[in-house]
Amino acid sequence: MKRKLMDQNMGSEIRCAIEELSVMVKVKGGILVPAAENGGGDHAHEAAHIPTRPFLSLCTLILQVLDKIGPTMAVLSQDVHQNIRRLETKHESDPPTYSNMVDMLKNETTEGIARNVTSCSRAFVWLTRSLDFTVALLQNLVRDPGKNMKQAVEESYTITLKPWHRWISSAASKVALMLVPDNETFISSLMAKDENYDDLKLEIETLVSLLVPYLEQIHSILKFYHLDRLKSN
Repeated sequence: MKRKLMDQNMGSEIRCAIEELSVMVKVKGGILVPAAENGGGDHAHEAAHIPTRPFLSLCTLILQVLDKIGPTMAVLSQDVHQNIRRLETKHESDPPTYSNMVDMLKNETTEGIARNVTSCSRAFVWLTRSLDFTVALLQNLVRDPGKNMKQAVEESYTITLKPWHRWISSAASKVALMLVPDNETFISSLMAKDENYDDLKLEIETLVSLLVPYLEQIHSILKFYHLDRLKSN
């Protein structure tokens, strides 16, 4: 349904992402369970719930936003796509068992494979960081609409992805920055046909207000499973 909507109304990724995230937040069990509701400590993290399918749908929408930045995001976009596919394949192999991302992290940690190159845990970590990057970039552009797009991308990359990339990845990212579109082109590509900049700005602010606390809770889970400091290969 949402895919058809987006095909008909180009530039509506932000709106669809808000819808997807709103449902995840509102539905009981659709977002991580706050520590206070579980007595705190380890039990809170074990009881946490990150629904696999909705999370991957959100990542797919964010991937389409990144694609609008063009060739600059080619490496990151490919990485996001591969990680989404890895988790989709795992989920499709046994939907009831793999309906909760937290269970995947827990199982792989128990098996001692969470840090493996092809683990679902590693895929989840990098998808989370890609969401971090997208939030930082959107915040950057909304905070300062006149900011140079290249500078906004570089600043966002530096605080979210660069700390976890090895030298080669960072070097490749610097070269890619030369291909960043101008600010106006990117902003225009995010707009739906029926909206103006003020509408888009409000939607971006809404999306960020939903994503930031959600990501904070996810990072808490990653830290619990000792995956928060994982670096690229």
